Amino acid sequence: MTINTCIFDAYGTLFDVSAAARAAAEEGAVPALAENWRKVAADWRERQLQYTWIRAITGEHADFWKVTTDALDYALDASDLGGDDALRDRLCALYMDLAAYEEVPDTLVALKDAGLATGILSNGTPEMLQSAARSAGITRLLDHVLSVESVGIYKPSFKVYDLVNRAFDCEKDNVLFVSSNGWDVAAAAGYGFRTAWVNRAGLPMDRLPWRPDDVIEDLNGVPALAGAA
Repeated sequence: MTINTCIFDAYGTLFDVSAAARAAAEEGAVPALAENWRKVAADWRERQLQYTWIRAITGEHADFWKVTTDALDYALDASDLGGDDALRDRLCALYMDLAAYEEVPDTLVALKDAGLATGILSNGTPEMLQSAARSAGITRLLDHVLSVESVGIYKPSFKVYDLVNRAFDCEKDNVLFVSSNGWDVAAAAGYGFRTAWVNRAGLPMDRLPWRPDDVIEDLNGVPALAGAA
């Protein structure tokens, strides 16, 4: 079937999850962070995802801001930076306005110019997602910004992917779902979406029951996959 709806994961797909730690390091207020920001960013992201999976499995849901700050506290402790309240506050502020990857605006414009519906489907809270989209200047290019908070469980629950069909009144076959997270794109493929994995780091394919339909290096390839180029 024809693709008429293109849905993006947010963190790591549209927005650079390393940007907050990198920006804080470049500000130079904490020399130890300047030396170690890559580890902080990696630990922060790893724990953030792990905590969502554990909460989804156990039914102990907390919103993504709580998960994000809990993961940050772990990451700072792991690099002997825990207890620096000013650093923690700065990283939290930067995370609310994460930088988008450079190709994001042009990709969304190409999709909209071709008449496709576009949206975000993310673990993030509505406030987090709206802030990041506004900071990146892409709010007007999105028809819907969908958060798991409306169903109270994290990806990869199929209840989350159901949000797309309800919001856009479309069939699964009409949707191209784009994510940089291999586990997310695999689950979306299992759900029934056509999928594209944005493999920026050149990682191996995850060993899961489902595989993405396409693998691309960045978002520049999305319009062609959606029939918009």
